[in-house]
Amino acid sequence: MPSLDDIAAQVAGYDPDALPVAQAQAFIARLVPQVQAVESLALRSALGRVLARDIVSPIDVPSHDNSAMDGYALRAADLAADGDSLIGVAGTAFAGAQFRSAVAAGHGVRIMTGAVMPAGLDTVVPQEFTRAAPDGRICIPAGTVAAGDNRRLAGEDLARGAVALAAGRTITPADLGLLASLGQAEVPVFRRLRVAFFSTGDELRSIGEPLDAGCVYDSNRYTLWGMLQRLGVDPIDMGVVRDDPAALRQAFTQAAASADAVITSGGVSVGEADHTRQVMKELGEVLFWKIAMRPGRPMAIGRIGTRAAMLFGLPGNPVAVMVTFYALVRDALLAMSGATPQPLPLLRAVSTVALRKKPGRTEYQRGIVTPMADGRWQVQVTGAQGSGILRSMSQANGMVVLLHGQGTVAAGDLVDVIPFQGLV
Repeated sequence: MPSLDDIAAQVAGYDPDALPVAQAQAFIARLVPQVQAVESLALRSALGRVLARDIVSPIDVPSHDNSAMDGYALRAADLAADGDSLIGVAGTAFAGAQFRSAVAAGHGVRIMTGAVMPAGLDTVVPQEFTRAAPDGRICIPAGTVAAGDNRRLAGEDLARGAVALAAGRTITPADLGLLASLGQAEVPVFRRLRVAFFSTGDELRSIGEPLDAGCVYDSNRYTLWGMLQRLGVDPIDMGVVRDDPAALRQAFTQAAASADAVITSGGVSVGEADHTRQVMKELGEVLFWKIAMRPGRPMAIGRIGTRAAMLFGLPGNPVAVMVTFYALVRDALLAMSGATPQPLPLLRAVSTVALRKKPGRTEYQRGIVTPMADGRWQVQVTGAQGSGILRSMSQANGMVVLLHGQGTVAAGDLVDVIPFQGLV
């Protein structure tokens, strides 16, 4: 396991007092370990879990050439080169039963969707494109079909021996259907990642407690719980921990002993009354960063406890907690879970207003994205963008991302937006 200093040496231009978001992401990607334990789950229990091994198809899907629609199976060679074709009907092929009779030249078979193609026949003409001839044959107008039309080939969806789903994939409803089509009753998945989290600060109160002067209700544990639920991990809520060395030491020790990762909010900036940084240093290998981003500048990163649980110390302001989680923690937890993290999708939207910005930091502004008459998207920020205004996140349906080297945006300029749909 490389030390934090070893990892820092691999990040070009590493500066903990002015760390660009991209460099922080690169550092964290090198730091986090992947969970190793694997369990086998019944198919329906595997939804949302991370696949631990490649699933190799034991069969061809479909297993035989079959018809893509209701109609008539025939030989393309029996179609007239010019003009309409007349084809005799030798019987009917149903899905789930193979048509075993020989089909003579000039004849075809009435066939249902999914039925196995009778031997020697290679093309299907849809029923609606045919008409009955007086002698009982069917008439196929010229140019209706070409050789091989409307026939699904064996193995066309998935060939025997091919990788159906790759390890690291988070299993979707469509994947359940694919696995079922292979006869896969159980699925090997990584065990769920355990993530402990708590808030620090003497001013915080839990819901149900009276608010003393200068105190606020803790919201960070609820946003963290929601974001962790979206990732499919096992969240462990350890409540609010007062700013006392003994209480913090106990909380960190318990969290590190029971979880793969520990997330805290508050206490990572420099402050006379904050003991969180001191206790983190005592119990683990921890770095304290000033990240070139807004909101969310202060952050702690490292390992803590005898089991070397990953530590993510986030700022205390509610919006900063959410922004730093999505910018820096989300992909790390996915990688630890065994998943292959995918970049968050970006929309290009027209900014309805000018956005002041100095190059040298990444900014995340909360916005409301709506469609324009010409089919493009536009985005309007949700008023005041202070890191303590959680309402700005609740009102928004996306985050405007102003990149590190980007300057002021004029009204009408295109900006990148991370949509919240499916994320928050």
